[in-house]
Amino acid sequence: MLSPGRARIPQKTLRSDRWWLLPTVTVIVLLSFVVYATWRAFEGAYYYASPYLSPLYSPCLATSCVPGSTDLGTPIGSWYVLSPALLILVFPLGFRMTCYYYRKAYYRSFWGSPPGCAVAEPHKKYTGETRFPLILQNSHRWFFIAGLIFNCILTFDVIIAFRNPEGQWGHMGLGTLVLLISATLLWFYSLSCHACKHIVGGRLKHFSRHPVRYRLWTLVSRLNSSHSMFAWLSLFGVAFADFYVRCLAADWFTDIRFF
Repeated sequence: MLSPGRARIPQKTLRSDRWWLLPTVTVIVLLSFVVYATWRAFEGAYYYASPYLSPLYSPCLATSCVPGSTDLGTPIGSWYVLSPALLILVFPLGFRMTCYYYRKAYYRSFWGSPPGCAVAEPHKKYTGETRFPLILQNSHRWFFIAGLIFNCILTFDVIIAFRNPEGQWGHMGLGTLVLLISATLLWFYSLSCHACKHIVGGRLKHFSRHPVRYRLWTLVSRLNSSHSMFAWLSLFGVAFADFYVRCLAADWFTDIRFF
């Protein structure tokens, strides 16, 4: 059956290009990350190689954490015995799942709503994000704030990564650089977010009366134009940082030390 309002032609689309390629790649990449992150979250091991802590396990707040990985203390105590990552990933995952860009990406690729421009979607009606469960997308701004907190924690991890395994400052290895790039990309992803743009300059009727917020708004607007790029780069950055730390923790190779 044809979708309401679409042209009365038997073809799904008159596009002759490979419009299906981008949704297919999106499915493959997102599924790969979900599978990898799920495996790592439940693995509960190989997430700390002094002084590097995997971003998927930071902060580690339980007494069951690997010794040396609890720089922020152990307020959770000893009652929690599952993987530390299971307490953490709900917040960055919620931020990405409710992200405006990622919504478009997985709506098109997984749900075909629509699969591409000028391509008919299989759904007979559209209710938007006004019903459960999609109404939960409105929690994006709260996840954005939580994401900023985690960005600060990951930045702290980068600072800690300038210590050597003996606790002395002045160390820098390849792992330090990997964590630094990952944290930087996450900051760019967060600051280019549409929610950040609204918080900085939303609801203002006269920019001239708020010059500081106007300058911040213009800066965030420039970053916002590259939000999709930062979304993907930060995703790859987090996955690679975790994989690198796991390789070190599993003694697959040793860290390259610069000084």
